[in-house]
Amino acid sequence: MINNENVDLDKFEFVAIGDTAEIADGDRLFVEIDDLSIIVLNIAGEVFAIEDKCSHDNGPLEDGDLTDHTIKCPRHGALFDIRSGKAISLPAVVDIAAYPVRISGTEIEVGLPLSL
Repeated sequence: MINNENVDLDKFEFVAIGDTAEIADGDRLFVEIDDLSIIVLNIAGEVFAIEDKCSHDNGPLEDGDLTDHTIKCPRHGALFDIRSGKAISLPAVVDIAAYPVRISGTEIEVGLPLSL
């Protein structure tokens, strides 16, 4: 399963971050890969990965409220779509990174851009 359908997967290196049993529906995992802080979320059986940094003030999003496919920055209320990283409300106007996710067997893998 890959949640980002319009992504050229040849441009990513996939890194195993854990087993699907570690993240039940509605749960989150927090991972550090290289210098990246990433939130991995399970929403109704679909797994998403986003940057754990609000583009408005660089604060963490990890404790943000989640509604459907939207995460709310706990500091100033900016909203981001977890499927794309798109900033969808002020005060954020810049998107955050969203990473492709694939499930290989029961292993969750997050795709990091090869240019990193």
